[in-house]
Amino acid sequence: MSDQIDFIDMIETLPLDAWHRARGARMVEFADYHMPIQYEGIMAEHLWTRENAGLFDVSHMGQLLFFAEGGADVAVALEQLLPGDIVGLGNGRMRYSLLLADNGGILDDLMVTRLGGGAFEGAAFYMVVNGAVKADDIAHLVEHLPDDVRLNHLDEQALLALQGPKAVDALARIVPGVDSLVFMAAASFDWNGTALWISRSGYTGEDGFEISVPADAVEALAEALCAQPEVKPIGLGARDSLRLEAGLPLYGHDLDPETTPIMADLGFALSKRRREAGDFPGAARILAERERGPALKRVGLVVDGRQPVREGATVLDAGGAEVGKVTSGGFAPSVGAPIAMAYVPLGLAAPGTRITLAQRGKTHTGIVTAMPFVPHRYVR
Repeated sequence: MSDQIDFIDMIETLPLDAWHRARGARMVEFADYHMPIQYEGIMAEHLWTRENAGLFDVSHMGQLLFFAEGGADVAVALEQLLPGDIVGLGNGRMRYSLLLADNGGILDDLMVTRLGGGAFEGAAFYMVVNGAVKADDIAHLVEHLPDDVRLNHLDEQALLALQGPKAVDALARIVPGVDSLVFMAAASFDWNGTALWISRSGYTGEDGFEISVPADAVEALAEALCAQPEVKPIGLGARDSLRLEAGLPLYGHDLDPETTPIMADLGFALSKRRREAGDFPGAARILAERERGPALKRVGLVVDGRQPVREGATVLDAGGAEVGKVTSGGFAPSVGAPIAMAYVPLGLAAPGTRITLAQRGKTHTGIVTAMPFVPHRYVR
């Protein structure tokens, strides 16, 4: 496999660290990096992104390339570890998928793209994995992929996410042609002689883009983007509230190795062909849960009152016994109410079901609600 991956000297600051601080960002530790949690305030940044365009630094994420050595078929190799239809992906098309353990537990959720048109010369696929588990992901991939598939970690690439309804206006002004992309499509672009890999995707439920850029050019690109009237830098705090409103799970909170795709309500990530073949890790367990229903299921909650419930709050049955747990929660600026995600027994998972929650000795009530809490606005 690859001998190019070394996390011993992992960088703990983002390429834009000084840029964030100069703009007044409050920095926190997240996924082994110092990251900006907010600039002006989470509420203001959240609402700006919903109405305009927010620039997020997500360079902590793992960017991976996969190469075929000899006659290797990288798509077939990846399907041994992921439950999606990777073979059927067209050039420049991307898919949400899951890295699964042998027991069907989720090791990570990720985006995988088939490359084409000269992007990352010689590579067959590009993958983005979560920053907090990228070292574990890479070790798992290196261990389980065949020797004729080579993996490279793009540790000299930064990653920016430009999100919001006006993101396309701002980005197309400095990168002509990017507006030709549709949701879940990606392509190579040139910006002042710098190669960019841009996908129309993101983590907020809004239209937007993710931009892979060499680390030595990312500050100039960030400056050019923030010079557009629609764009402001946005921190991790608003990124979390935006993705929660969009009903998008966060690995390490709403997803973990004890969670299966069916429990997490991510059955859409299991393609029909793969379900019929049953040839992915944990298939027997996952397909049985799909047929009979899981013991617990991820649901959305709208909480009564104004007090948010947070991760770790418990779900109680009618007798006061703990039967589930909140995995994400907070006040939703676009909804105007506290919302949460929780795992509850299947009998409590139907929308409209009343739920009792306990947090720090106090009880709260809420109602199971279909997700997303705020409609997605992807350009398909």
